[in-house]
Amino acid sequence: MATTIMTHGTCGREDPERATLPFLLGNVAASAEQPAIVLLTIEGVWLATKGYADGIHKDGFQPLGEIIESFVANGGRIWACGACAKPRGITEADLVPGARIVTAAMVVEAMAKGASALGF
Repeated sequence: MATTIMTHGTCGREDPERATLPFLLGNVAASAEQPAIVLLTIEGVWLATKGYADGIHKDGFQPLGEIIESFVANGGRIWACGACAKPRGITEADLVPGARIVTAAMVVEAMAKGASALGF
């Protein structure tokens, strides 16, 4: 079985480059048929919500909304940190397709099973 590639994003609109890079790298992995997860924490959890990525665009990259759609279409999974989503009032009903709210235990389990992680 292929190693899961997990990228970690902590930023939202306040830093379009750091918001985009986890999805860009994740999409490369997913496009190559590698299991891929984008883990979103802190302000990054907003990227998992409907409409939030609209209008986020770092010069030199595709618009973030398009990258996220491609990532999910290629089989990528979006994990929003539950401990970060809860105080922001984010629920499963707020999420884009391909996203889910996860626990720290789920992240630890993925890493214990060998997921390679890279943070932005």
